[in-house]
Amino acid sequence: MKQLILISHGNFCVELKKSAEMIMGPQENIHAVPLLPEDGQGDFLNKFNETVKDMDDYVVFADLMGGTPANTVSKEIMRGKKIQLYAGVNLPMVIEFVNSTMINQSSTYVDVAKDGIVNVNDVIAGNDDDEDE
Repeated sequence: MKQLILISHGNFCVELKKSAEMIMGPQENIHAVPLLPEDGQGDFLNKFNETVKDMDDYVVFADLMGGTPANTVSKEIMRGKKIQLYAGVNLPMVIEFVNSTMINQSSTYVDVAKDGIVNVNDVIAGNDDDEDE
């Protein structure tokens, strides 16, 4: 089964997993690897590698493009590791991962992430948002 690795500054990834589980139930195939204040890049890489060491099929969602977690995994990709990495994770992406994994279907996580961002005031007011697309 495909695995999801959430990586972030601090415990954002841990709490994001908990939030997804609040909605979708326990998720054994989602793993969180936080970069903690006391961690250096090497410490984070060691935690990441320990998490994925027995995995063949996984995708990585990072909190922030250009941050240490994403940069560390990006360097692994540049060294030749076959890792699918997305930056800018949000809860709709994680839920989409769960849903697409359950039905064994591929997903366009970037589109799901973008579509999850809406101006609720415009929705309530019934404003047409087609101009922004």
